[in-house]
Amino acid sequence: MTDSVHKFKVGQTVDLVPSLRLGTKGAYQIVSLRPTEDGTTQYRIKSKDEAYERVVAESDLVIPAMPKFDAE
Repeated sequence: MTDSVHKFKVGQTVDLVPSLRLGTKGAYQIVSLRPTEDGTTQYRIKSKDEAYERVVAESDLVIPAMPKFDAE
């Protein structure tokens, strides 16, 4: 598992692509990079509105249209 195959980085904010699969709307944070399985790059993500993490394919994620900026 190398960073070169992953489009997103740990800690990055992403949105889940709308689909038939139910998921909390809003921002998710990349928690960890998962190994590529059967040619599919995967991530573990977490929403602040859910008590659990999800494992999703890279194709299920997009950069938010309105990225959040951390206050320093």
